Parts: sequence; C-alpha cells; structure tokens
Amino acid sequence: MGESLTVAVASGKGGTGKTSLATSLARVASAQYERVAYLDCDVEEPNGHIFLPATLERKEIIHVEVPEIDQEKCDYCGYCAQICAFNALAILPGAPLVFANLCHSCAGCWTLCPQKAIRVGKRGIGVVETGHLGHMEFWQGRLDPGVATSPPLIDALQKRGLGPGINILDAPPGTSCPVVRTVERADFVLLVTEPTPFGRHDLELAAAMVRQMGLPAGVVINRSSGDDGIIEDFCRQSGLPLLGRLPWERRVAEGYAAGLCAVEVMPRWRPLFLDWLQRIREIVAGRGGEGSAGNCGAER
Repeated sequence: MGESLTVAVASGKGGTGKTSLATSLARVASAQYERVAYLDCDVEEPNGHIFLPATLERKEIIHVEVPEIDQEKCDYCGYCAQICAFNALAILPGAPLVFANLCHSCAGCWTLCPQKAIRVGKRGIGVVETGHLGHMEFWQGRLDPGVATSPPLIDALQKRGLGPGINILDAPPGTSCPVVRTVERADFVLLVTEPTPFGRHDLELAAAMVRQMGLPAGVVINRSSGDDGIIEDFCRQSGLPLLGRLPWERRVAEGYAAGLCAVEVMPRWRPLFLDWLQRIREIVAGRGGEGSAGNCGAER
C-alpha cells in the first residue's frame, strides 16, 4: 500500500470502548496492510499495551523548554510574571520563582525579559516508547506524574510514530486539549459511542469538536442492544455517517478484563473492521457519501 491513512479513534468520555476498538482495528489492519502503526496518545493513562503486548525496544525522554532565571541579571521588575498567561512565574522581593509545571513553553518570558535575565532550560515531562507486535509498530507516551500539560508529549509521540501506511491513533477521552492535539493530524476521526442519553450527549460534544476542526468523521455504536435510535437520530440530524455497531457481548467484556481485544474474542468481527477501514478510505478520498447512514450492523 503506497498511500497513508491516519485514523483517530475518539470518544466523548472514558469507558465507551475506544481502546478496545482501536486495538482491534490495529490488529485487523496489520494482517492486511504492509505497515500499520498503533499510537496510544492517551498519555496520562496509556493502556493499549494490555491488549497489544508489544516488545518495547526503545525509550526516549521528552523534554520541554522552561525558563531559568539568572539572579545576577534579574532586577525583579516582574515583567515576566505580568505577561505569563499561565502564572508560571512570580517575583517576590529578591526571589524570582518559576513554577515549571505550569509553564507552556510559549517563550514569552525569555524573549521579552528587559534584562535578558531568563535563559532557556529544559524539563523532562515523560517518555515515548516503541516496539513491535509481529510487524505492527507499537508506540505509546507516558506522562510523568504531576505534569499538567500532556499535548507536548502527544506531539512528540506523533512526530516519531506517524509514517506511511495505516496509523491508528488511540485518543484520550473527552474533548479537551489532549484530544484536539491527538486528532488534528488525523485524516479521519472514528467516534465511538454507546446508545444511551449519556452516550449521545458526549457524542454531540465530540462531533462539535471535529466539525469545528473541519475533520471528516464517522460513528460506531458500541454495546448495541439493537435499539440504537437515540444515536441513529443524531447521526441523521448531524450528517455523520454511521459506519456500524458492535453488539453487547458478555464474552467481549470478559475478554477485556483478561487483556484481550474484541477481535481476539470475536474473530467473526474481523471483516467488519476491514469494511470500516475501507469505508473510511473512501470517505477520505471523497467517494464515501459522507452524509449517508452507511454500513450498519455487526451481524455478519
């Protein structure tokens, strides 16, 4: 396969089945395509390795830039603290303070310091690890405890892991900055939801996010009971293609607890995942009829 396709698997909240679907999609794709990379971008709580037990081969510490104050040059004017939008600096009488955990590395303080008293330092925020499971590339980021800003680590993870072929991004839950940073490089966002009022509410938030970002997206209903009208109605109203659904299966839940992804427990679902991937490729290529309800149903 010469072309590249990056699919972000996202959901409005945790516990919807996003990682189960993302790891299953990566497993199925790796049996079909020459290069497949799975990137666990949920760097605060990465758990893709439970379902894709890759052999990790490399680890790299990721640093961000933070201010370091030269007290011999600093005259305690306080200008750096005034312009810092994140309250990462404070100037007490004779004692400049740097709260590195709050710094967003915007460079404002060391660029604009009147006394040129701030130099660029660096702080480790976490690691990017990589390995293989068969010929599938496995990538994950792990944020250090206490670090408040995960987007720089997600950015570093994607810069190293994205490549030609199929890239599957396992996004953090929700619709906040880490999710935005994860999906902004994606060609398509696969939104996983469940047929409940809470599921629809969070799907609405996630759909609004991808719409504002101008990204093509589609929906998969997880744990379908057969009565999915609450999600189907939203998809029709919003023009989101409903790519399919996975029925509630106790065996899948038991497999998840044992560290097995869905397609390992239900091998007959594999063609369904391949169908979704093909449909996504068609939508990205502009041939998929993005507003149509599409292929719904896992009962193959």
